[in-house]
Amino acid sequence: MNKKLTTSLVASLLIATSNLHSEELSQITVVSATKSEQSIKDVTSNIDVITKAEIEERHFNTVSEAINSVAGINVISNGGLGKATSVFMRGFDTQRILVLIDGIRYNDFTGISGARFEHLMMSDIEQIEIIKGAQSGIWGADANAGVINIITSKAKKGTHGNVNIEYGSYNTKKVNAKISHKDEKFDVSLGVTRINSDGFTAMAPRGNNIDDYEDDGYQNTTINAKVGYDLNENNRLEISHNRINARSEYDKGPFGSSTAVKANGEGYELETKNQYTSANYINKNKFSDLKMYANYVKIDRDDKKGFTKEFDGTMKEYGINAKIPYNKDSFILTGIDYKITKHKNDVNKTLKNKGAFITNSTKYDKLIFTQSLRYDTYDLFNNKTTGKIGFRYNYNKDLYFTSNIGTSYNVPTFYKLYNSSAGFVDLQPESTKSFDITFGYKGLEITYFHNKIDNMIEYNDSTFKYYNMDKRVRLEGIEIALKKEILEDLLFNLSYTYTDAKDGNDKPLERRAKDSIKLGLDYYGIKNFHFNVNAEYVGDRKQYTFGTYDVSAETGNYTIWNGVINYDVNNNLGIYMKLDNIFDKNYQTIADYATARRSAYVGLIYKF
Repeated sequence: MNKKLTTSLVASLLIATSNLHSEELSQITVVSATKSEQSIKDVTSNIDVITKAEIEERHFNTVSEAINSVAGINVISNGGLGKATSVFMRGFDTQRILVLIDGIRYNDFTGISGARFEHLMMSDIEQIEIIKGAQSGIWGADANAGVINIITSKAKKGTHGNVNIEYGSYNTKKVNAKISHKDEKFDVSLGVTRINSDGFTAMAPRGNNIDDYEDDGYQNTTINAKVGYDLNENNRLEISHNRINARSEYDKGPFGSSTAVKANGEGYELETKNQYTSANYINKNKFSDLKMYANYVKIDRDDKKGFTKEFDGTMKEYGINAKIPYNKDSFILTGIDYKITKHKNDVNKTLKNKGAFITNSTKYDKLIFTQSLRYDTYDLFNNKTTGKIGFRYNYNKDLYFTSNIGTSYNVPTFYKLYNSSAGFVDLQPESTKSFDITFGYKGLEITYFHNKIDNMIEYNDSTFKYYNMDKRVRLEGIEIALKKEILEDLLFNLSYTYTDAKDGNDKPLERRAKDSIKLGLDYYGIKNFHFNVNAEYVGDRKQYTFGTYDVSAETGNYTIWNGVINYDVNNNLGIYMKLDNIFDKNYQTIADYATARRSAYVGLIYKF
């Protein structure tokens, strides 16, 4: 048995539910829970971490594919690879989830749908942190549902590199390469991922053969670069740059209609060229850890043939924060930040946001108590004060309780405020109150969550304008997760999520899965081999056509099975095979948008 692989996977699968004093858990640190580096065993928030080991063993191609393995998250898509993708976290949709790449905001402030998950490839990622529950008291706007922080890999001492080549169904080709170097003072890393796929038709009526339609292809080139220099033992400079260039073909059908989608050759094409750059100065001394940073984001989307238009915008963010430790494993974090967001083109508007925050985390023997408070000012909206209180009590090494209560808010994007058809719309940020409580015992974790949204921003099909709903929206449910080694060399994980998402009229919100079950089995009993089988069941999921529920548009009640086989030829070379949708299920996550049938992929990884 490959003990190294077993250990790495145990570390990734038993996060937040395993023995609180285990060596594996103690070694995992996160940064997005309190905006500072912290051991996961000291975090009060509901958190899942997808580690590099799990990423390498499951061979996820996209971030959305990876986070879909987590309880409480469901993913839907307008077609295959590279098509518009929505992520739902505890009933909240994508626009209410704050997504970060190395702490830089990834949310698309020029559009209407939040972060564009369809273009987030698994490119040189060290780990993905998923924090559930209101987080505006720490991060500010757009963290109603929580935060997903994607952390790219750092250089390790010496010179290292790897190459991953993959080929599979729909003529999908992937090449991923990275090289890095680190010495006593200087470190640098460069990673490049290139994906090219012929794909399959984005739209097809339910039950039709997708091979009878034209293909809608996709290309993506993602570049990650990092440079760091230690001025001395207390001072460090860092620069990171991420670039995503993508081209996606897609189909356009009438809104809410399943007609006129059979015609071939009516494809559209969307090009994306986005940049995310950060410069950091870090000072560590006996009193505090100080960080000063400047972030720059450039959004450039061009709909070549479609019905939308060019979207172009920039965001500049500046900030400083200080982490001041006291006692053992306790600290105060305080800071300020300033953001200038610009949307060019027809809108041509600027939004300025200033924020100040403070977080205190205190550890009293078995009890961890965290409080956060943040104040934001805006030039277009009312000022916002948000906060969060959380605790974790470790009764013994097997039994623990956590609970969190917080407030959060989501600001309307420029496109919702201004558009050529409706003109200016007087919108205010929506506000969320969030509560959760968790019981954990020997690999079993049970969580109850309850969220209320006031002034929720929705689109009116009659007036063609966005508006603030006058009635409160409620999102509540239960997550149950079990992760443990059931037999020698056999790891098992199972989760069930029940989500009740309704508007102020007690009407179910669309596209939210009411029930979801996820299963995974990993076997390491044969030397140099790893076998994984995973499955997802999605229950009832409603979809509306101009506000009216259409039974024919039901997209739930299906189960998908997938599998992975890994084989280590030696310490440097590995090969693998993936089989998705093993039983060739014909299903849809959005009515009249196609999904992949049975798909096979083979790959090779070489490390040096």
